[in-house]
Amino acid sequence: MLCLPVAPGGGTTPADAVSGLVVLWAVVRTSRRARRPLTRTAAVVLGLPVVGIAVAASGALTPGDAVTGLARYLQVFVLVPVAVVLLVRDRRDVRLVLWSLVGLALWQGAIGVYQYLTVTGASYQGADIRAVGTFGPSDVMGMATVVAYGMVAATGFALKARARRQRVAAAVCALVLLVPLTVSFSRGSWIATALACGAQLLSAGARRAAKVCATAVAASVVLVGGFGVGTAALQERLTSITRVTDAPDQSVVDRYSLWAAATGIWREHPVTGVGLKAFPAYRDGHASLALSSGSDTDGAGQRYWREPLLSPHNMYLLMLSEQGLLGVLTVAGSWLALLVCGLRRLRRAGRAADCAVAVCGLLLWQLVDYLYADIGGPDTVLTAVVLGLAAWWALAPDAAATTARASSEAPR
Repeated sequence: MLCLPVAPGGGTTPADAVSGLVVLWAVVRTSRRARRPLTRTAAVVLGLPVVGIAVAASGALTPGDAVTGLARYLQVFVLVPVAVVLLVRDRRDVRLVLWSLVGLALWQGAIGVYQYLTVTGASYQGADIRAVGTFGPSDVMGMATVVAYGMVAATGFALKARARRQRVAAAVCALVLLVPLTVSFSRGSWIATALACGAQLLSAGARRAAKVCATAVAASVVLVGGFGVGTAALQERLTSITRVTDAPDQSVVDRYSLWAAATGIWREHPVTGVGLKAFPAYRDGHASLALSSGSDTDGAGQRYWREPLLSPHNMYLLMLSEQGLLGVLTVAGSWLALLVCGLRRLRRAGRAADCAVAVCGLLLWQLVDYLYADIGGPDTVLTAVVLGLAAWWALAPDAAATTARASSEAPR
């Protein structure tokens, strides 16, 4: 469904509707099987976010904010991940979902590169060159997130897939996806992808990491020197990462101001926060005068629109301000538990090593990206799928049984 163009203005998307059907089918299938669906550990880890989310919903400013916020948070962080855990049967299903992410990334990336080359993308520094895929200028992070997911999944397969043909195909996909990720001009996605793929390379050994890094450098040289990807706008965007304190642009100033506002809100409401979707109401009372009124969006087939800054663009600070320490400990604590459990199983992955490295890389990418982004946009439903895959690998007994059998069948 995320291959289709997204209507401007937000709201429920076809992908959200499909995620609801997935949750419904998981309930029906679990009821028909008439057995305990989750282990005790899985139930605690996946159900922990409900506590912080429910308390924050009770403190929302309006009943409408409480209902919509509760539904969205439960969809992304509880219901869809649990449905994925219940419906994924084995590593073949995981590979199918991961390759689907790669396919979606290639589709969105191809549209994004076309937008960049034909100057029909979102507006960036006065030119319509920013690749946004089908998500439009109102969700400039959408394509970058999808492409990054596909690149991290492909990197996992390129490093650990058993079949040589699959490794080569995955490596080619990962290198191809470098192009749309680059022209997305998303600094947060660049940083998160570099860290996630770097961690995946280290898990595969220093020698293989050196080979892959050399290939990536060679590909970058070809892109910059041969195809002219390294435009002045791109070079300026890259250098802006290292001078966010010396000479920050307005987007960085806005982000720092929003982060400071979120921190100030939390200091006044440290335990339970101000309630779901209440950050905009408290923002101006804690933000500095350097904060602009909004972000300009234009291009990619949409008219000019001034997008209001309704969140701090940092998921952890958003939870801290709206849900307080209770929300951070329950929601982010659940993610940390998934990462720790997933990494512990990574050592004995056996034949499922490709799935394990890809899924752990995706979870790490999401946790890093949340330093620069937060919940919102049509691509958020993919975040729920990623969390579900991570939960399957980290907590599902079937995953443990699969890896145990693979390890016992391996030659000695």
